[in-house]
Amino acid sequence: MALRELESLGALDGKVVLLRCDLNVPLKDGRITDDGRVRASVPTIRTLLDAGATVVAMSHLGRPEGAPDPQYSLEPVARRLGELLGVEVAFAGATVGSAAADAVAANRGGVVLLENLRFDPRETSKEAGERAALAAELAALGDVAVSDGFGVVHRKQASVYELMQALPSAAGLLIATELDVLERLTERPERPYTVVLGGSKVSDKLGVIAHLLPRVDNLLIGGGMLFTFLAAQGHPVGKSLLEADQLDTVRGYLAEAAERGVQLVLPTDVVVASGFSADAEHEVAAADAIEETRFGAEGIGLDIGPATARAFAEIVAGSTTVFWNGPMGVFEFPAFAAGTRAVAEALTKVSGLGVVGGGDSAAAIRQLGFADDDFGHVSTGGGASLEFLEGKLLPGLEVLGWEAA
Repeated sequence: MALRELESLGALDGKVVLLRCDLNVPLKDGRITDDGRVRASVPTIRTLLDAGATVVAMSHLGRPEGAPDPQYSLEPVARRLGELLGVEVAFAGATVGSAAADAVAANRGGVVLLENLRFDPRETSKEAGERAALAAELAALGDVAVSDGFGVVHRKQASVYELMQALPSAAGLLIATELDVLERLTERPERPYTVVLGGSKVSDKLGVIAHLLPRVDNLLIGGGMLFTFLAAQGHPVGKSLLEADQLDTVRGYLAEAAERGVQLVLPTDVVVASGFSADAEHEVAAADAIEETRFGAEGIGLDIGPATARAFAEIVAGSTTVFWNGPMGVFEFPAFAAGTRAVAEALTKVSGLGVVGGGDSAAAIRQLGFADDDFGHVSTGGGASLEFLEGKLLPGLEVLGWEAA
């Protein structure tokens, strides 16, 4: 059965559409520091408004422990969404109940944003009955439901799963786009196909590596996870991040890559620092000589080195399909952002499909001054993207009729 898309809902003129977005954006002092997910929600909202619908948007933000918490209010998001849409977005100030219903009634033909879904503990309850009860209250606010928060489709939560069962439902434009891109990455990649993995932990990427090894031509390893690979080869890594319990697993991947003819590329040099801080002293060391810097066994690797950055960039730029998830170093510190910048720059030169895999990677490109339009696709779903690429079933897609190939 194919994914149900907006057309399956028929005419929407005069109807109230409950739209599950992912507006979980970072806030600092009440201001949005990265509005990428808000911007990603705009095309579906505009499409629904153009069709004559009233749009009732909903989302979570942060982890407010199932109770109202002002620091996690979506009110700043309502303001930003209104600026991007060029219309006033009414903020309901409530998730369900009479206040939410009154806001919908008072803004027919417009956009209403409900308060943070996770202010209600039933949204994330492990009890299906509790989630269904919240979904029923949400469903009472509208006529049809649209799921467009790709970043949460791997979660069985009330607004993601049960709500889509309670009303006629379909996927929005963002989910349809994300799914098309991910299917291209897993089922029909154009070659050469390169996957670049970074971030802190190997354990976060085990499923992805296992699922993609049979599918890729090149697998490049950077970020904090690289040190577990180096240690698996017998190299000392000082105080660098190391998951000792994953060494045997990593050795298995190295052997499998060699057996399959996959080029698994590890750094040849790294930037080693005296400690984990923006102003730490640092120097470049060969990947097999991390403890031979002036910091000795106290040194900590915080970025891939310049030779590795050039090698990675050459492979990325020469590929037709690239998926990148996870920064190459501690990009938040300028002294350790060069590796991540090099990969991002190379990804803008990919002739085919270059995908930034959401999460920290998306945050990194924006912090480093790149625009989303510089890349083939910037995913909004870090965790969801990874679980898809692991081959897992995602409940928020299954409920919309999607079946894995």
